[in-house]
Amino acid sequence: MSTAMTWYRFGILAYFLAMNGFLLVFLVRAFLSMRDYQASLASVQLDGIFGTSHYLPISVICPVHNEAAGVVASVGSLLALRYPEREVIVVNDGSTDDTLALLVKAFRLKPSSRVIRARVGSRPVRGVYESLYLPNLVVVDKEQGGKADALNCGLNLTRFPLVCCMDGDSLLENDALLRISRPFLDSPHVVACGGVIRPLNGCKVTTQGIRGIFMPERWIARFQILEYLRAYLYGRMGLASFNMLFIVSGALGIYRRSALLEAGGFEVDCIGEDFEAVVRLHRLLRDRKARYTIAMVPDPICWTEVPEDLRTLGRQRNRWQRGLLETLWNHRGMMLNPRYGSLGLVSMPYFLVFEALAPLVELSGYLLFAYDCWRGTLSTPFVALFLVLAVFMGILNSVFAVLLGVNGGHRYKGMKAFMVLMATSVLDNFGYRQLTLWWRLRGTFDFLLGRRAWGRMRRIGAGKVPVAP
Repeated sequence: MSTAMTWYRFGILAYFLAMNGFLLVFLVRAFLSMRDYQASLASVQLDGIFGTSHYLPISVICPVHNEAAGVVASVGSLLALRYPEREVIVVNDGSTDDTLALLVKAFRLKPSSRVIRARVGSRPVRGVYESLYLPNLVVVDKEQGGKADALNCGLNLTRFPLVCCMDGDSLLENDALLRISRPFLDSPHVVACGGVIRPLNGCKVTTQGIRGIFMPERWIARFQILEYLRAYLYGRMGLASFNMLFIVSGALGIYRRSALLEAGGFEVDCIGEDFEAVVRLHRLLRDRKARYTIAMVPDPICWTEVPEDLRTLGRQRNRWQRGLLETLWNHRGMMLNPRYGSLGLVSMPYFLVFEALAPLVELSGYLLFAYDCWRGTLSTPFVALFLVLAVFMGILNSVFAVLLGVNGGHRYKGMKAFMVLMATSVLDNFGYRQLTLWWRLRGTFDFLLGRRAWGRMRRIGAGKVPVAP
């Protein structure tokens, strides 16, 4: 028993050592990718590129459900985005409030005879509306079927070669489409691209968009800012540099329409439709031995409200964990399969071992620590190494994420905001990280028990009121 426990201690230390090794590689690759990206931006003018005939028109799909409070302003901001040619398709997914009526009134919508070609399945459409004075706006009213179903309905209406999918409550920066579509001009092999998502909480928002980017007052939102920096600036940027990116955020992602249709659109009967769609794209194109790229741009181009109460945040993390496990299970045939190259041999095992199973391993480390304390067999070298690998390296990773954010166009101005984020990098490991561990553990057990509830997401309208810097 003693020998087994000793080997298990070494196993936990090896696990954290391997995980931090991967993160170090991703960090270096992300830094190099961001450096190259910024150098390329410095040498060109976006307006000049898209002023030529080489741009690709975009169809923007925006699903909404009971968004009466802000739907008119949100759609207005989409219509104001800078891009040479785009259409905005708003899909009203069975709203029970005044969402549709407000859209009809604000944009003078009239019933349309536009034909919908059912390339991918979706719930029945109740009506299609077009504007008398905005030819690039289409509103679809349909029976409620969830976000993936609404995206599929919008996909059936798209006309342009690029499709931008987003959340109804996301706010895009004015040049978001210019930036996120650029990789498609650089290479004909790009089939999807994601951008950086930032928490909107604390920002000042008007009908003209974001007019002030401030640090939120509540620590729970600050911890999430740090999480988003880690996830996007070196997690996803690092994976994308190896063409192993497994997720394009549902808050904002852009796809080549032909590839998305070939992959069957978005899977309705799943929890994480964004994760699932990207993995299916990988699988489809690898099976065909096609040359392709799923890219990532480091610009903070999309802002979304994050939960500021523990119950809502817990539901969200529970759902993310179930979505990850579900997708890995659905595509388990790719795992360690040489047919899928680095995707099957590296990326999928990484997501399984260091993402899906991480809560179980970390919990076992804490339990072993408590057991050794109880038995009086605490090993000083083990404790020291565990603290270095599990805690100190976690702080260091967060600090690097903040520094990458500063290097890549950090939007929170002033030394005070920088110091708050640095303090958050330390405090994140003492309480918040353990809460996240608990929520993800519950998500794991809920997945094993077959629970599929989405969970109500409570919103407080973060960003609607100015916050002092």
